[in-house]
Amino acid sequence: MPNKKKKYKFRLFSAVLATVCIILVGDAVAPTAAIGNSQYIWWIIMLIGFFVPYGLISAELGTQYPSEGGMYTWIKKAFGPKWAGRVAWFYWVNYPLWIASLADLVTTYLLQMLGFEMTWPIILAIQLGYILLVSVLGVLRVSQSDILSNIGAFCKIIFMAGLGVLGIYVLITQGSANPVNSIVDLLPLVGENGGFDFAGLGFVALIIFNFLGFEVVSTFSDDMDNPKKEIPKAIVLGGILIAVFYLLASFGIGVAIPIEELGTNDGLLESYNSLLTTIGFSTAAIKAIIVVVGGMFIYTLIANIASWNFGVNSVIAYAAEDGTFPKSWSKRNKNGVPYVVSFWTGLVGAIIAIGGIIVAQFFPEVSNLFWTFFSLSLVCLLMSYLPMFAAFWKLHRQGPAVKNGYWINGGKIKIALFTFVPVFLLVVALFFTLFPDFTPETFAENWPLIVGACLAVILGEIMVHGVGQRGSNRSNTKKTKQTRSSKTKRVKAAR
Repeated sequence: MPNKKKKYKFRLFSAVLATVCIILVGDAVAPTAAIGNSQYIWWIIMLIGFFVPYGLISAELGTQYPSEGGMYTWIKKAFGPKWAGRVAWFYWVNYPLWIASLADLVTTYLLQMLGFEMTWPIILAIQLGYILLVSVLGVLRVSQSDILSNIGAFCKIIFMAGLGVLGIYVLITQGSANPVNSIVDLLPLVGENGGFDFAGLGFVALIIFNFLGFEVVSTFSDDMDNPKKEIPKAIVLGGILIAVFYLLASFGIGVAIPIEELGTNDGLLESYNSLLTTIGFSTAAIKAIIVVVGGMFIYTLIANIASWNFGVNSVIAYAAEDGTFPKSWSKRNKNGVPYVVSFWTGLVGAIIAIGGIIVAQFFPEVSNLFWTFFSLSLVCLLMSYLPMFAAFWKLHRQGPAVKNGYWINGGKIKIALFTFVPVFLLVVALFFTLFPDFTPETFAENWPLIVGACLAVILGEIMVHGVGQRGSNRSNTKKTKQTRSSKTKRVKAAR
């Protein structure tokens, strides 16, 4: 069980910045901007339909059922250890995949910043170094690494706001690379000829991904003085900042680069380069700014994982105690941080990164490893969130569990909308991530992702098989030991 000794304090200011650092991610902004001008309507739809309900639900569950186990604890309370184990499995599987994708992104940005090619041993060393660094940071409580996350939040705010400000200036003075010719250009699901277009639905998952992480904030409760008040405030204040800076960054990218030329993994630096060139900056000045912005971006990739580590590792440690993962994964250090799971996550991430580099060497046509790893990570992550909304529906109907905890007021219709609209959007996101359209060419391109998702489901079912029985056996063993101990004490007392 976690160490309850509060040696470190996590203040509201740090909690807000940690929320920004966790949720405001730069790696998915460029792919999201690839939606086109309709992205602005999509952002509004997802803000109202997913972001607000998800944030408030996380605040309620996090304060009504405070635990470092976060989502695992809520779902276990609602549906038992097997469903909680399924969620923990998908929650964990996505994580080393995401870390491997970010390791690849680090090398991509270094190549773009430095302007020369690197040999594969150097690329491998950089990626493994990144994975090792974030794994070491994974054994710290979030309150111990709050300076790291605070600086990371400020870096994200600076380069996203900068992108937005440059975009506004270029739009006013030079015009946009993706001009709005009519209202039709802004409408989701409408093609160039006015017909129905499924393409936008394939990006819904990316916008949702850009919003995920509020439940991680709830795992900070043991480090806060008054989590019942501070968690909701951190979510609301952080959420406002997150929405503003996402829209600024997406707008800047949309002004800078034509949609058909936008890269999924390096669009942010491309956008800075294009906007600064359009304004008339010198080549030397642009290069210097690119290096600074790229350096800040890489730093945020470190800070982002450092902020996520404790939340994810805590969920997995709680699942390990119930038998979903090896028992050793529940071990914690003197500060109450699960450290064995951090080691295994880093090891799996390193194996994936090494495998990706080997594939790239023998199959040069596989050029975008970031997108390959990221897509499977995204599918697994989205699947882990579906039961959370169902758990909210069930637990909310049971009434408040504690006094003074955050509670979503409203009738049955409001609670139903808060539950089922996000679930619908998650299902749509999952389906169209796996099947962006229904052409044979798309199926041929997407079969590795589909197979990977199916394997993840199968392995997950194997992992949770017998979870309840293992937990029951451990409980019975514990009771037997307690009974024997009690009998021994009575015998000694009689003597």
